[in-house]
Amino acid sequence: MGFIDKTPEGRYRAYFRDPSGKQRSKTFRLKKDATTFLAEIETSQTRGAYVSPHAGRMAFGAHAAEWMATWNVEITTAARDRSIMQTHVLPRWGDVPLSRVDHLSLQAWATDLGTRRSRATVVESLRLASAVLRSAVRNRLIPFNPADEVRVPRARTRDTHEQIISRADLHHRLLPAVPEQHRGVVATAAGAGLRWGEVVGLRTDALDLDAARLVVIRTVVEVAGTTSFKPFPKSRAGRRTVPLPSWLLPIIREHLERWPTEPNAPVFANEVGAPLRRTLFRSRIWRPSLVRAGLLGGVTSVGDRYRARWTDAAGKEHTEDFRAESPAVHHVARHQSGGLRFHDLRHSYATWLVDDGVPPNMVQRVLGHERSSTTLDLYTRRTDNSERILQALDDEDDPDDGGASVAPE
Repeated sequence: MGFIDKTPEGRYRAYFRDPSGKQRSKTFRLKKDATTFLAEIETSQTRGAYVSPHAGRMAFGAHAAEWMATWNVEITTAARDRSIMQTHVLPRWGDVPLSRVDHLSLQAWATDLGTRRSRATVVESLRLASAVLRSAVRNRLIPFNPADEVRVPRARTRDTHEQIISRADLHHRLLPAVPEQHRGVVATAAGAGLRWGEVVGLRTDALDLDAARLVVIRTVVEVAGTTSFKPFPKSRAGRRTVPLPSWLLPIIREHLERWPTEPNAPVFANEVGAPLRRTLFRSRIWRPSLVRAGLLGGVTSVGDRYRARWTDAAGKEHTEDFRAESPAVHHVARHQSGGLRFHDLRHSYATWLVDDGVPPNMVQRVLGHERSSTTLDLYTRRTDNSERILQALDDEDDPDDGGASVAPE
C-alpha cells in the first residue's frame, strides 16, 4: 500500500512500489489527485494491468526503432514499411513521448495526410503508427492504444484504378507495339495471369511447352534497385501449375530461339542475363509501348514533326512538338497521368476467365489465391458483360413459343 507525503514546497508526493518491488513516486499539486493516483495504481496492479507512470516518457521514434529491429517479414515488405515509416510516420511522431500521442492528434494527422497523399498511403502510415503504439501497450509503456478507431478517408474509385484490356486490344494493339525482345514478358503475364515477380522469375525448368503449361515455383523480389530470386512464391497457394493458351506458345518459343538463356538463368532476362528490374521496365518498355499502341496519350505526325499529346493528373491537356518520334513517345509516357499498369494484365486475365464462365474455384487455383473469397471480391464485381445480361433476359421471349410480344405504346 502506498502513502502520501507533503513536500517542503507544499505539494504532495505519492509513494508506491511497482510489481518488481522498487519504490517509486509521483508529485501532485493537490492531495486528492495523489490519493486518486494511488488508488488507480493499486487497482491496475491487482488486475495485472500496471503501467509505469514514467514509461511513456520514451520517444515514439525510440520505441519504433526497437520494434522495427524485431521484424521477421519478407525483405520487400520490410523495405516498403521502413520507407513509409521514414517518410510519413517518424517525421511527425519520432520525437513525441509515447504518453503525449493522443487520439485527436492522430486523427488530425491522418486527415491532413489524406489531403496530400493517396488513401493507401494514409492507411499504411496509420497501420504502422498503430503497430508501434500497440507494441508500447504490450510492453507496458502506455496503458492503451490511442490509434484505435482513428478513421481514414473513404476509398474513391478512379478511372485509372484496375483497368481491364480486352483480348482484341491485347493481341492487335498492345503486343505488336511492345519491342520484340520483351513481347514474351507481356504475353506471358497476360496469357498466364502471372505477377511481375513470377514472370521475370520464370526459368526453363518450370516451363513445359510440349505440355502447354508452366509451374510457378519461385519469384523475383526487387529492393532498392537490386533484384534477387526467392525460392518460393508469394504464398503457399502461389505454387501452382498454369495452363498456357495456344496463342502464347509460339511467342515463348520464338523468344527462346532468338534470345537463348543459360540453364539457370531467367527466361526473360536483361542484357547481362539478370532478372529484369520492374522500375526500369515500366519507364523504358511498358509505358512507351502503351503510347505506341494508342492506349496512353498520343503521338501524331504533323509535317516533319511529331506532336505529343498528354493529360496531367489535374485533367489538363498538353501538347508539344518533337523532331523525332521516339522522344515524343517517351515524353508522353513520362507525363501522361494514369494508364494501364503491368499488374492490370493479371486483372484482365482473371476477368476474362470469369466472363467466360470458368468456375471461381478454378480461377482461384490458377491465380494462386489463398481464399476463393479473394477471387470473388476482386473479379466477379468487375465483369461488365451487358450482352450476356441481355441474352439472359431475351431468352424468355422466344419467337418460336407462339407467344405474342406487346410493343410499348
